[in-house]
Amino acid sequence: MTPSGPEPAPPGRTRRADAARNAALLLAAARELVAESGPEVALDEVARRAGVGNATLYRHFPTRADLLVAVYADEVAELCHQGADLPTGLSPADALFSWLDAFVVHVATKRPLALAATEGATGRRSALFDQWHASIRATASGLLRRAQDAGAVRPGLTVTDLLALAGGAALTATDVAHARRLTALLRGGLETGLETGD
Repeated sequence: MTPSGPEPAPPGRTRRADAARNAALLLAAARELVAESGPEVALDEVARRAGVGNATLYRHFPTRADLLVAVYADEVAELCHQGADLPTGLSPADALFSWLDAFVVHVATKRPLALAATEGATGRRSALFDQWHASIRATASGLLRRAQDAGAVRPGLTVTDLLALAGGAALTATDVAHARRLTALLRGGLETGLETGD
């Protein structure tokens, strides 16, 4: 009798690894192209840049919206990662406002992508935005709490206040440089000048 053995498992693992690799290639290509051309980028071009066929693209991302949601979710994850990966030598205030600068740039440059990703899907848009905002809020909350514990930022400031002020600067500024300038000015109004360190 021929041993049956676990022969199907290695091919299965290989297929899963290939699928994960293809998804990562597609996501990286889409992020690059969206940054270059905006969310209306041609899906065929995404597949070409990723080095995979169109069928592979549609297997992972059946619609343009699915791809754009994945791209924007990746951008949010990167923004939150920046908050967790700030240089250890930064003071609590510098850490907070360094990340807030990245947040303002994110809002100023990625909002069209977020809106395109959720266009025409009212219920889905609400759920996705809630999820993305929760991640961003959690990152901001940790940095704000640390700065407040150090006596660097006004104790009555809430994370809702902070993100609303920074988001308002991003959305009303004339360009990214102006948004960053407004955020720098905002810092002067939020700091106490009493930072005591960690």
